[in-house]
Amino acid sequence: MSSEPRAPAGIVGAPWWLWLSVPIALLGIPGSVTGILVDRIYANETADWQTQAIGQDIANLVVLPVLLVLAVVAARGSVRALLAWAGTVVYAAYTYVIYAFAVHFGPLFLLYVAVLGLAVWALIGFFATIDIARVPTSPPGRLNRIVSAFLIVLAAGFALLWLSQDLPAIPDGAPPKELRDAGLLTNPVHVLDLALLLPATMLTGILLHRGHAWGQVLAPIVLSAMAGISLGIVSLMMVAIARGEEASLVVVSVLGLLGIVQAITCWRLLKSIHFAV
Repeated sequence: MSSEPRAPAGIVGAPWWLWLSVPIALLGIPGSVTGILVDRIYANETADWQTQAIGQDIANLVVLPVLLVLAVVAARGSVRALLAWAGTVVYAAYTYVIYAFAVHFGPLFLLYVAVLGLAVWALIGFFATIDIARVPTSPPGRLNRIVSAFLIVLAAGFALLWLSQDLPAIPDGAPPKELRDAGLLTNPVHVLDLALLLPATMLTGILLHRGHAWGQVLAPIVLSAMAGISLGIVSLMMVAIARGEEASLVVVSVLGLLGIVQAITCWRLLKSIHFAV
C-alpha cells in the first residue's frame, strides 16, 4: 500500500480553486501557441523582448500541461501532487504578471489578465483552506537542513545578481543594458523577485530550518515554482541562440542544471512528506 498522504477528496468533490486549473490551461496553452506562431502578437516589442516572450511561451507549453495533470492527481487526494500543483500555479501567476504588465497591449491582453486572475484566485483558495495544525512540527532532519540551505543560498544569490545590475545604474539614472535591450521602463523580473519571490524563498528556508510547519508546506511549492521559472529562462536563452542573438551556452547549461536540481530537490522533499493539509 502506498504511503502517499491523502486528503479526503475526489474528482467530483475537488475544491473550486483546483477546478480553476482547467481554464488556466485551456487559455494559457493556446495563448502561448499563438504567441509563438503569430508574429503580430509581439510586433511592438524589441527584438530582445520578443525573444524572451517566445521563450516563455515555449516553457508554458511544458509547465501548463503539468499543472493540469497535477490538478487531476491532487483532486484524487494526493497531498504531494497538491503541493507541486501550487508551485506550478505560482509559476503561472509570476509569468502572467509579466505578460500583463510588460507586453504591449494587443490581441492577447485579456487572455493574460484572465490567466493571471485565475492563478491568483486559485492560490488564495488553496492557502485559505490549509489546516496548518494538521502539519506536524519536528526538529528538521538532514534533508530539510540541506533544502533549507539550498533555498537560502538561492535567494541570496539571485538577489545579489539582480542588485549588481540595478545598483550601479541608480546614481546616474541610466537603465542597465538589459533593460535598454528589452525596451522596458523597469525590469518586471527584478520587481517580482526582489519584492516577492526571493524574500518568500528566504523565509521558507528559515522556517524549514526551524522545523516550522509552514516551512514544510512552502518548500516544495517554492521549489516547483522555481524549477518552472528556471525552465523559462533556459528556454528563452535557447531561443536567443537559435535566432543568432547574444547568449552564453555556459549560462544556459548552468541554469539548466540549476532547474534540474530544483526539480529533483522538490521531488525528494515531496517523497518525505507524511502529512495532509
